[in-house]
Amino acid sequence: MLDDDLKQQLAAYLERVKEPFEMVASLDDSDKSKEMRELLQEIAGMSDKITLKTDGNDARKPSFTLQRSGSGSATQLRFAAIPLGHEFTSLVLALLWTGGHPPKEAPEVLEQIKALDADLDFEVYMSLSCHNCPDVVQALSLMAINNPRVKVTVIDGGLFQNEIEAREIMGVPTVFLNGEFFANGRMSLEEILQKVDTGAAKRDAEKLSAKAPYEVLIVGGGPAGASAAIYAARKGIRTGVVAERFGGQVNDTMEIANYPGVPETDGPRYAAALEQHVRNYDVDIMTAQRVNKLVPATELGGLVTLQLDNGGTLKSRTVILATGARWRNVNVPGEQEYKTKGVAYCPHCDGPLFKGKDVAVIGGGNSGVEAAIDLAGVVKHVTVLEFMPELKADAVLVDKLKTLPNVDVHTNAQTTEITGAGGKVSGIDFKCRDTGKPTHVPLEGVFVQIGLVPNTEWLGDTVARSKFGEIVIDAKGATNVPGVFGAGDCTTVPYKQIVVAAGAGSTAALSAFDYLIRTPAPAAASHEEAVAA
Repeated sequence: MLDDDLKQQLAAYLERVKEPFEMVASLDDSDKSKEMRELLQEIAGMSDKITLKTDGNDARKPSFTLQRSGSGSATQLRFAAIPLGHEFTSLVLALLWTGGHPPKEAPEVLEQIKALDADLDFEVYMSLSCHNCPDVVQALSLMAINNPRVKVTVIDGGLFQNEIEAREIMGVPTVFLNGEFFANGRMSLEEILQKVDTGAAKRDAEKLSAKAPYEVLIVGGGPAGASAAIYAARKGIRTGVVAERFGGQVNDTMEIANYPGVPETDGPRYAAALEQHVRNYDVDIMTAQRVNKLVPATELGGLVTLQLDNGGTLKSRTVILATGARWRNVNVPGEQEYKTKGVAYCPHCDGPLFKGKDVAVIGGGNSGVEAAIDLAGVVKHVTVLEFMPELKADAVLVDKLKTLPNVDVHTNAQTTEITGAGGKVSGIDFKCRDTGKPTHVPLEGVFVQIGLVPNTEWLGDTVARSKFGEIVIDAKGATNVPGVFGAGDCTTVPYKQIVVAAGAGSTAALSAFDYLIRTPAPAAASHEEAVAA
């Protein structure tokens, strides 16, 4: 099952296992059960602290659990999957954590997990090609290993297609809690804990509000925000980052091959590197937090206030807005109704769920054509709809697309409706912009790939924005609000690229530092900083 390189890596990791445990497999005569048996035998052969038993009787076959030896240390983590591909790291971490190797999470987070006082039965559906799934799988696995009242079953949707169809799951990761829908899409451990620990939001709000004012506070943890944090921290000034998740939209990017000095990487790997780089400096990172309001300083050089969804507040002499962007909706009837029921935005994550089915891709730019090429290797047929007279993707991608026999391309095509039946997508309607002729294509999935929209609605009229919602900035990243700067995809900077965003983040940080040294703090703000410190 594992090639020599993976075996060597895994054997090195398993040397860190301190406590004995068992892998208990539930198998049948299927080929997938044989593959699982082979994988588990290889793992058991790498450590004398890991034992394999094949007498499990779980209804889901093949599947296996990780069980610590001894009483009082039971865990309820099951993999109804052969966790390779993007989930190989999830498997390695689960083995290490079960074997007593300490996780890297903060002690207070682990204590929060152990203190959960409820029976929580999670089922998480994923695909092995989904780069959004490992975060959720690893977060829930950690919860199951550290709290015996938390049960987690990790299910490969491609392996248990009958469950995918019965539960009408058309997007991963999808999580059920105690038999009811819980959430869909990428989530961090902190976000999951906030949803199940009802007192967490209040505690977080009190903790955040008690923090001393910052000199530079960055909203957003993508390339622009990370670059800003690094440049600000290197100036020796008090720096904070508040974000929903570190990495931002980069986490949803499968391949990055145009960043100077990094010939090839992927979004999750690059996002992890960004976070590690920032953590090398004295930066206060606050994730799983959403900012909903900015209150400008009442006087030049004073404190800007950020209000959070949980009721907390943060203050800083300067603020850098680096909130990035999100997938743009096509805004036709059926899109919202059938979201996660056939309407999807991540072909790498959700493509395997449509194996052997007909799908459409809306959008003929790079992202749309790349999605069509990727999907063509999995699904039965792909219909590409482009609003403009020609595809807008790079020529090399268009040439590749034209070689695929199971792809049809319609240009000058205006999508008018995503149709459905029985609670899920059944087709797509579009019309030719030249003739007005309507067309209906029966299919089961629609992937929307028409660009991005900036995450700036929460600013209202506080900060000047363009007609597209982008924060208006000057050459130094300054906005119309003193002490407030902008960087990256959420601004009017041309070309929404990772390398451009990173450069804009450094520009904003240097401009914020220049503002600080040229704008003395009013006496009231200086006193507040001193008292808080």
